Amino acid sequence: MSIVLGYDESPGARRALSLAIDLAGRLDEELVLVFGAAPPGTVGEEAGAHAQALAEIGGTAVAHAVEAADAAGVRTVVEVLPAKPVDALLDAAERHDARVVVVGTYGETPLRGAILGSVPHKLLHLSPRPVLCVPAEA
Repeated sequence: MSIVLGYDESPGARRALSLAIDLAGRLDEELVLVFGAAPPGTVGEEAGAHAQALAEIGGTAVAHAVEAADAAGVRTVVEVLPAKPVDALLDAAERHDARVVVVGTYGETPLRGAILGSVPHKLLHLSPRPVLCVPAEA
């Protein structure tokens, strides 16, 4: 089993990282760090450049999370996926047999999340696994 964390360096994600590291350490579980971002639907050379840029951004973001997990003695796996965040998290959770999926929130209202389709809101409705939503600090 594992703990899957959606990570993008946002304030909510940074707070979720701290909680996920603590949880993974207490349960002696692997922490799977997931960054998902789908490139725009373009074709040709521009699409490749977008995909490469997103992979670099994701790799940098997740590297900071790996450093924090390493300092706490928590094993990590990194997943930088060219998919929408929800799809990337659901896929990683299934492949890594996640005990829980952890994500940060942005403090948006439930109505705004429902209309705009926030990642935490979608996960709460689509994930067959438990989802832990961690608010950013006030």
